[in-house]
Amino acid sequence: MKVNGDVAALDVEPWVSLLDALRERLGVTGPKKGCDQGACGACTVLADGVRINSCLALAVQYDGREITTIEGVDHPLQEAFVRNDGLQCGYCTSGQICSAIGMLAEHAAGMPSAAGGSGELSEDEVRERMSGNLCRCGAYNGIVDAIMEVAR
Repeated sequence: MKVNGDVAALDVEPWVSLLDALRERLGVTGPKKGCDQGACGACTVLADGVRINSCLALAVQYDGREITTIEGVDHPLQEAFVRNDGLQCGYCTSGQICSAIGMLAEHAAGMPSAAGGSGELSEDEVRERMSGNLCRCGAYNGIVDAIMEVAR
């Protein structure tokens, strides 16, 4: 697979998660192991530009694919998170930013959500689309503000 632009040749057992392959085999520590059940979003990465929970994905499924973690991201959302106080402890931030990048791409492609999907992105829609990413510190308002700033 290609990780953050670099080819990574791995020989992993079929049961190794993408998250564990990234963190333990490649030393890529941006994606975090929060719940290890796909419920918190701390492990979110982009696979060929699509956001996924890397703790639920098997590394072998991503043979030949492009994986982007926060270490490979250069996006206006990063500065917007700082400006809008979209982070506190920072544990969830890498997953939040990767998820937000994927979410903005989904909206731009016209993918619907329970809160809408056509026209301008609303704060309610951002909250619904980002609902799979938890922040224990409660920086949600800043996260939504950062995403809305970039969406405009």
